Amino acid sequence: MTDELGGERILGVLGGMGPLASAHFMTRLTLLTQAETDQAHIPAVLWSDPRVPDRTRALAGGPSPLPALLRGMGVLRAAGAGAIVIPCNTAHGWYDELAIGAGVPVLHIVDTAIAALRRLGGAPGMAVGVLGTQATLSMRLYQDRLEAQGWTAIVPDAVEMRELVTPAIGLVKANRVDEAFAPLAEMANRLARRGARSVVLGCTEIPLAILSGPADGIAVPLVDTIDALALAAIAWAQGGVA
Repeated sequence: MTDELGGERILGVLGGMGPLASAHFMTRLTLLTQAETDQAHIPAVLWSDPRVPDRTRALAGGPSPLPALLRGMGVLRAAGAGAIVIPCNTAHGWYDELAIGAGVPVLHIVDTAIAALRRLGGAPGMAVGVLGTQATLSMRLYQDRLEAQGWTAIVPDAVEMRELVTPAIGLVKANRVDEAFAPLAEMANRLARRGARSVVLGCTEIPLAILSGPADGIAVPLVDTIDALALAAIAWAQGGVA
């Protein structure tokens, strides 16, 4: 796990959005790495800063998260990070500015999710459901990238966001993870009934909720964006191109 200069490839993780999702990312990074000893795992630095202003509120005129995100990237770069991942989908609404300011490659979570979708056997032309925060969907982080590659994106309507998805994400952030499963499973199944052949869990709180419920509670394959990002980070650490 060395970089092109012969040094170790250290992964930077810009987290805290939310803290539980960041901790789960680190767990999945570890479990998905094929390693038999401590020394075979990926050197990583986690900056988990829950003080980052709320991304959805920022779009409604609240404080921008960008200064805090750039500050966190500076911490990670100073710690030796050779690439950075952000286990928060909505934060990628500021991706262009972050990629310029990072000084190192920043893996894009949406691109890693689309790669995971292809591994599931998905092909352009297929309808894909997307669950995410109101901000992620409003910024069309998934819809535009999917549609540019020939997919059709299906998302919850305004009432479903208000009554099912947004409250469930709030439950996870409040550490009431088990309570969040039922509304999110219901929403995923609604998207499937509308034609989605798979559903992208486009908020890193959502996989935590889904994992708390029965494995057969959802009718279509799911793309876990935490796992997708972790697999891309592992590929980079093992010599891939970010």
